[in-house]
Amino acid sequence: MNKLLRVISFIGLLILTQCENTKSRRLPYYKDPFFTPHWIEKGDERLKDFHTISPFQLINQNGDSISNLTFMNKIYVADFFFTRCPGICPKMTENMSKIQDSFIEDNDILLLSHSVTPELDSIAILQEYAKEKGVIDGKWHLATGDRDQIYSLVRNDYYVEEDLGIKKTADDFIHTENFVLIDGRGHI
Repeated sequence: MNKLLRVISFIGLLILTQCENTKSRRLPYYKDPFFTPHWIEKGDERLKDFHTISPFQLINQNGDSISNLTFMNKIYVADFFFTRCPGICPKMTENMSKIQDSFIEDNDILLLSHSVTPELDSIAILQEYAKEKGVIDGKWHLATGDRDQIYSLVRNDYYVEEDLGIKKTADDFIHTENFVLIDGRGHI
C-alpha cells in the first residue's frame, strides 16, 4: 500500500475512533506544534483550557461565509492546498474526496480545505475546482479569505508548518501535505 493510501486509511481510522459512543478507543489531544500527545479523558476539566482552533471567518466555494461555528459539534478534517498546485495538492484533494465519499451519509463529519493562495483562489476559481473534483456543498468547504488569517490559522492553530522550530515570516509560503483532525469542540 503506498504512503498516501496509508495516510488516508489512518485518517479514516482516526475519524472512526473519535465517535462519541466509542469508549474502548480514544485519541490524544494536541496543543503545540511538536504534537506531543496528551491523553485526556472526555469531560476532564483540563479540556476547558486546552488548545482549540481560534475563531475564524472565511468564504467557501459558493461565496457563503463559514466560520468556526459552522464546524461546532462536528468532526472535521482540515487540509491546506492551492488550485494551481502541480505537486502534492491534487493527491491530497483525491484523498479528501475519498473521505467525503466514505462519510457522505454522516452529517457529523465535514471537510475543510484552506487555500494558501487566497489572492489567486477566488470564489469563481474555487467553484470551478469544486465542480472538477466532485466537492459536495455543505459536506466539503473550499475556503478562501484573508491571507493573514489563513496563515495564522495554519501556523498558530493547526500547527502544520513543516519546519518546526524555525520562525517563519508572513511572507513565507505554506505548502504541506498534512491533514488535521479536529473534534466537535475545536481540539486537535
